[in-house]
Amino acid sequence: MPNHRGFDALDARIIRTLDRLPGASVLALSRELGIARNTVHARLSRLTDEGMLSPESTRLSAAALGYPLTAFVALSLSQNAADEAYERLGEMAQVVEVHSTTGDADLLARVVAKDTSDLHRVTRAMLELPGVTRTSTTVSLSEVVPYRLALILDDLAEG
Repeated sequence: MPNHRGFDALDARIIRTLDRLPGASVLALSRELGIARNTVHARLSRLTDEGMLSPESTRLSAAALGYPLTAFVALSLSQNAADEAYERLGEMAQVVEVHSTTGDADLLARVVAKDTSDLHRVTRAMLELPGVTRTSTTVSLSEVVPYRLALILDDLAEG
């Protein structure tokens, strides 16, 4: 039974199999799942076209790339310059994710850095962006529960 976004149990099974076998070809996926190769190909194409599959680079660990420090930076913005701040944050390589939020800050950015000096440089650069009026940085000591959708996919795959 499809959910409100058109993602169904078979899509979930395909993605869970890709999680388990990340380099699997369409043919290998079809054999593993016992479904037609064309079905797997069509489903993956649709999920990609609809933006439901993230780029494979999101599977990489920032630490493995030489950026072991993760921090969360809350940014307060002057509303008349918010669009420029969004654009400029998107151009900063070490800013790996940004969310618009409610509460004390307008944005929450996840930043990766080589060390605390590098983090300081990045946060100072963020503070100099047009429209940014204040920042507050929290350094992550360890990742307790990594980002995952596996349990949701398991529920969807079971229908």
